[in-house]
Amino acid sequence: MNQPQQQLVRSTSLGGAILLGLGSIIGTGAFVSIGFGVELAGSWIIWALLIAAAVATFNGLSSAQLAAIHPVSGGTYEYGYQFLNRQLGFTAGWLFVLAKSASAATAALAVGVALQNWLAGPSWLVQVIAGVTLLIFTVLVLGGLRRSNRANAILVALAIGALLVFVAVSANRPMPEVGIADEPTWRSLLASAGLLFVAYTGYGRIATMGEEVQNPRHVIPRAILATVVVVTLLYALIGWGILHYLPLTSSGDFVLSNLLPSGVWRQLVAVGAVIAMCGVILNLILGVSRVVLAMARRGDLPKQWSQLNQQRTSAPTAVWVTFIVMLLVVISGDLKIAWSFSAFTVLVYYSITNLAALRVKAEERFVPRWISVLGLISCLSLAAFIELQILYVGLILIGVGLIWHAFRASHRSD
Repeated sequence: MNQPQQQLVRSTSLGGAILLGLGSIIGTGAFVSIGFGVELAGSWIIWALLIAAAVATFNGLSSAQLAAIHPVSGGTYEYGYQFLNRQLGFTAGWLFVLAKSASAATAALAVGVALQNWLAGPSWLVQVIAGVTLLIFTVLVLGGLRRSNRANAILVALAIGALLVFVAVSANRPMPEVGIADEPTWRSLLASAGLLFVAYTGYGRIATMGEEVQNPRHVIPRAILATVVVVTLLYALIGWGILHYLPLTSSGDFVLSNLLPSGVWRQLVAVGAVIAMCGVILNLILGVSRVVLAMARRGDLPKQWSQLNQQRTSAPTAVWVTFIVMLLVVISGDLKIAWSFSAFTVLVYYSITNLAALRVKAEERFVPRWISVLGLISCLSLAAFIELQILYVGLILIGVGLIWHAFRASHRSD
């Protein structure tokens, strides 16, 4: 087999990598999950955001360390195999596909909720719109990363504009008085931070796309850090804006624009929300399909799924498999359940990332070990505050994945 023909083309620059990270984050995180976080943290939402940002920074640096010295498609799936063992490597890949499929489904359902409200249609229309949205962006991803990057840049710019409109409109409202009785508990604060952490983890797309990034040792760490900084500043502004609407009780179909009074500004932010969700979907289909590609190359998934197109810009079968998995989550879930499940699985995923980063040799290390230690501890700690039913489902699915992995391994050895 001609190995160069099996590698994707390195077409993404530093600016493109940053946009890739921003496009994966600014969407469901900004327009949906902050509402779930406020429901738990209340007036402490800024503290919850800062805790989530700190955890994201630790994990982002660990991801940057690994991606810079091992720049291949697959992210922590490949790092687990390279630096830990095959069971943890497989578990990371399995969790990534589950977590980010749930995140993409959350974004698609949010699009469905927004459009269903505008059309005043029946409730089942939410799933139909979500499925069609996934299909549209799956076809776009099949065109390759260069075309997807151009679309992503437009989506990111429009989404940030809509968020700044929300902040500006909210600033004109008086800040409500919050009494001691309304303050949350520390457990609610940490549970909120656990949900909000997922709103930062789009930088992981930069690592999973490592095979397509130019000069990865230079570009990937800078792109990840720049993404975390920009998003933290933006989320702080959004959190400050939401404080003007306390007390706030969100719901399973919460979207940020619903806080604004009826009128042109609300419609503008709602349009921005839909655009941002589309950006998230685009980037998650890209990221998840690359992990499916990596797992198929290694034989953890059927080898046929690793085939590239003639131009080596896409992996069509892996992309369609990704679409099917995301569609199944759309059919079976709702916004809040999908997001909570994503929170638990992604926290375990990044725990494995930090474990792998701790195994990097001293001469190749540019991130201190204590960063990865803090990342590991913080991920496992926040995972403990996710709802118990979500935790149980996540553990069961991890077990199912490991059984599949053992079956595949024994089948290959026969």
